[in-house]
Amino acid sequence: MKKIRYFTEAILLAFILGLSKLMPTLWASNLGGWIGRTIGPRLAASRKARANIQMALPDKTEEEITQILTGMWENLGRVMMEYPHIKNIAKNHTEIIGIDIFKANQSTAPIFISAHLGNWEVCPPAFFLQTGIRVNPIYRAPNNPFSDKILNKVRTVNGALTPIPKSRGGTRNIVKTLQSGEGIGLLIDQKLNEGIKADLFGHPAMTSDHFAKLAQKLDCPIIPLQIERIKGINFRITVSEPLDIINKSSDEIVTETHSLLENWIGKRPEQWLWLHRRWMSQQEIESYSNAQ
Repeated sequence: MKKIRYFTEAILLAFILGLSKLMPTLWASNLGGWIGRTIGPRLAASRKARANIQMALPDKTEEEITQILTGMWENLGRVMMEYPHIKNIAKNHTEIIGIDIFKANQSTAPIFISAHLGNWEVCPPAFFLQTGIRVNPIYRAPNNPFSDKILNKVRTVNGALTPIPKSRGGTRNIVKTLQSGEGIGLLIDQKLNEGIKADLFGHPAMTSDHFAKLAQKLDCPIIPLQIERIKGINFRITVSEPLDIINKSSDEIVTETHSLLENWIGKRPEQWLWLHRRWMSQQEIESYSNAQ
């Protein structure tokens, strides 16, 4: 039964992406945005997103929170319909600022860190298509293997990049990729139950420090990438100076990355994926404290 359900879901996904592919890029994105802002706020998942916004941004009024929530759904709808057009968007509608920062740190393979902002899928293809730099994306594979295959085809520019799913085997592939001289791209704003506790917007959140330890072990620079949707299908990627990984502990590096996240999200809160169960519950906080 599960296999049949996965196959059915994949057919639906392929149909939606196929329909999007028939449209001009901007039309597809606009349609996705309209669907997202029309249907999304009515879904049950919006309650969790609204609660997250209220907790993280307590100074926002109810009207502002509703605007952020609606904007989040619009952005998510656009992301979905932009999948078949990622190559065009990455090559022709994305500006990369600060690429010289990377070129000055090419002695070892970089670990690029970013977040679920704007269209996060655009970063690796943009670097590859505009500069030839391979940023192989690390991602959380969906349960549906058929859908995984469909999405990987477009997110990797038809196989030019190598996606690495998060797993124990994936960790070995990450190390091999970095040791071969190729970079990886990692989204650092997801919850990880086996991680460490670090505040985000003043509330404890479980976060992986694996990327920090890996960078220190392999002497790889950690380079932050901020991606923003400027208007419609136009994006800007800002490359920041590498983090200091020599004189800090992995915990301190994670704390610094959370400050970056707060800054990025604070500037464009409607472009972040507030749907994640990002923060720890009181029970999780107590369990974590007891385990220390």
